[in-house]
Amino acid sequence: MKLKFNLKYAVAAFILLCIEICIAVFYFNQFIRDFMGDVLVIILIYCFFKSFYNFNTKKLAFAVLLFSFFVEMLQYFHIADILNIQNKVIRIITGTAFEYTDLLAYFIGYIIILGFEYHHKILNLCR
Repeated sequence: MKLKFNLKYAVAAFILLCIEICIAVFYFNQFIRDFMGDVLVIILIYCFFKSFYNFNTKKLAFAVLLFSFFVEMLQYFHIADILNIQNKVIRIITGTAFEYTDLLAYFIGYIIILGFEYHHKILNLCR
């Protein structure tokens, strides 16, 4: 696997990270914090990986979706409590509460990724 830095995806990942931090620090409202933050985190993770290697779009997007579902299932089983994680930052990252709506948010993020990448591919073909 050959690493190749992609500035566009790196900038997108950085901007999304800044937005996620703002959502976490400044409470906004429940919908933005609990739902939109989960939609954006899928896109953030995708952009992070695409900034270092040109992964297959569908495979990477699906892998990120599966990873997010796996983390949500760990929350269902209270993994942070089982492992006695005390660090507040790690507890925020791993999450502590399972929500069915998070699965929907992750799926919406996945669809946005596929839609954006498909649209971007079409635009490149039209040039």
